[in-house]
Amino acid sequence: MTIALQASGITKRFPGVLANDHVDFALERGDIHALLGENGAGKSTLMNILYGLYQPDEGQICVNGKSTVIASPHAAIAHGIGMVHQHFMLVPPLTVTENIMLGQESLVRSSAFMGSLAVLDRRAAAARIRELSQQYGLDVDPDAYVRDLTVGAQQRVEIVKALYRAAEMLILDEPTAVLTPQEADDLFVIMRGMVKQGKSIIYITHKLREVFAVSDSISVMRAGQMIGTVRPAAATQELLAEMMVGRKVILQIDKADAHPGQPVLTVDGLSVLDDRRHMAVDDVSFTVQAGEILGIAGVQGNGQTELAEALTGLRKVTEGHISLLGHDTTRATPRQLVQTGLSHVPEDRHKHGLVLSFPVRDNLVLCTYYEPPFARGMEIDYEVVKKQAEELVEMFDIRTASIETSVGTLSGGNQQKVIVARELARPVRLLVASQPTRGLDVGSIEFIHRRIVEARDAGAAVLLVSAELDEIMSLSDRIAVMYKGRILATLDAKTATREQLGLLMAGVVKEGANV
Repeated sequence: MTIALQASGITKRFPGVLANDHVDFALERGDIHALLGENGAGKSTLMNILYGLYQPDEGQICVNGKSTVIASPHAAIAHGIGMVHQHFMLVPPLTVTENIMLGQESLVRSSAFMGSLAVLDRRAAAARIRELSQQYGLDVDPDAYVRDLTVGAQQRVEIVKALYRAAEMLILDEPTAVLTPQEADDLFVIMRGMVKQGKSIIYITHKLREVFAVSDSISVMRAGQMIGTVRPAAATQELLAEMMVGRKVILQIDKADAHPGQPVLTVDGLSVLDDRRHMAVDDVSFTVQAGEILGIAGVQGNGQTELAEALTGLRKVTEGHISLLGHDTTRATPRQLVQTGLSHVPEDRHKHGLVLSFPVRDNLVLCTYYEPPFARGMEIDYEVVKKQAEELVEMFDIRTASIETSVGTLSGGNQQKVIVARELARPVRLLVASQPTRGLDVGSIEFIHRRIVEARDAGAAVLLVSAELDEIMSLSDRIAVMYKGRILATLDAKTATREQLGLLMAGVVKEGANV
């Protein structure tokens, strides 16, 4: 066993936070090493230290057996360490070659102007990119403009960019977060090909299923500490989830068959523009019935956000009609929709879900503070508000020191629980849940999934919008797939396969789908 990269006793403190607590980590040469952990576990801090973005307060880093100070990303690259960030560092108007050359320009001297003019050798760079692309099966066109590439192709550009800089070790941060299942499988093939040629990979993810598909080793962090490292053959999803959270977790929520009732939400020919005035939702029609969960699947950025905002009164409708419980709500305000029976778990909990400076108590009545029993005329009854908050904090297991605590100081999972508690504490006829578990640990995911199913079983219609295919398949009764603003097909969740859904997410329609 040859250790390519080793961290020993890494400790990093931020004001009020011990992000890494004497962490040990070792990457073997030719290994794919998965790093798991909930938000705030310390994964990103550790990787940012290995890549030179942070400096440790204590501890040592060794590269190829030699103690090394990695003072910057430039130093990390010089030591053969590359990083592909979750949010790509690409300039859309530039070509692939120009993006890859940024910061690493190959220069040749021109005879013009007495030999003093340096010009970029794009031809040599493009040739090198083609060579790397062929060597590792990356299928990257050096002359393509980044703005014209799919998300999967952009990710391959990021990998080529690291290889172009002679990286021997790659850190991939949530590399499948925005990929279709087929693109994720293609990435795994590429990763396997890279390690066969001597590269080593650290693979940060929260998707338990995927670590078994591609990893040689799996490490789990929790609360800034390294909990342990296991081989996939000696682990299960349940074991890894327990290591991440510190208790047993139910990964698959049991749910009975749906018994759909009358239509609650009817959408007919809906078209919506995005912030750039481009068509984001294009002539979409569907119905959600009482007692069922309709999942909206798709790679992020295909109109799901704008659809959810239009349905909840946060974005204007260009064309088409929306009906909630037989009432035309096409141009209704959020307050009018709440009064009609809508509950909304928004995609951006900070922008649309919470007032971060307000206490937990007030956030739990944001939609109803002006109505009895919380208000008598113009006066708020704070004793009733306090009692409601105390009951919901206990019922929804919201971890807070007090109901007077500012909600902005809570963890992401507990902030989301505040929203879910508020939205489900009143009679719900339609629940629009948009990315309800994004960025949450598996324990919080389990809790919120259970509450969504309970709302369905109580007779609510549920529209679930999620970029997580596992979440869509686990919770939905029917699944509609969005691609470039349109619904390509609606499938029965019982019979839908990952392959079917993945192809639809990539825009491929096969016979037999209900288009």
